Amino acid sequence: MVISPLGDRDMNIGVLALQGDFIEHYDILRSLGVSPSLVKLPEHLADLDGLIIPGGESTTIGKLAEAYHLMEPLREFGRDHAIWGTCAGAIFLSKDTQREQPLLNLMDIHVERNAFGRQVDSFEVDLVAPFLDDGEDQPYHAVFIRAPIIKSVFGEAEVLLELSDGRIVAAQQGHLLAMSFHPELTSDTRFHQYFMELV
Repeated sequence: MVISPLGDRDMNIGVLALQGDFIEHYDILRSLGVSPSLVKLPEHLADLDGLIIPGGESTTIGKLAEAYHLMEPLREFGRDHAIWGTCAGAIFLSKDTQREQPLLNLMDIHVERNAFGRQVDSFEVDLVAPFLDDGEDQPYHAVFIRAPIIKSVFGEAEVLLELSDGRIVAAQQGHLLAMSFHPELTSDTRFHQYFMELV
């Protein structure tokens, strides 16, 4: 897919701002010409075209979403609108993490939390992502921090990216997008542009 400039489009994208790297996503969207909104309450979802759920701590995000009565509004939003979950956000979107925690149950993916180990086991790697191709065939430099792994996809979900050993680190299900890494921590905005195309 060829990425085209989107800064001139009227697009309302929110960033769930309960916990985690929401400011980093917010700043990237602004750099791309979008006027993003920070989402903390159900009414903040009104008039949005898409939503990013950032990296952070998935259990904390889930508990805060419950406390602010956001769980069902987020599920309803995700049935008809694009949602992108990065790291903790991918966990929150999933239908299974093999442990008890609040989940949106929107994506047909099984996720394993902290699959690569502790904070000291964080790493960076170049991924081949032909769907981001802008004609220059550049790999995507991905940052993994206490990252989950998408153990498997089922139903309507499809594998989008894998590591060289076959472990799944990104999946897509129609207008829903989940990934294990942190695109908001790099200067490469191609994934944000890809999400904007989904929106």
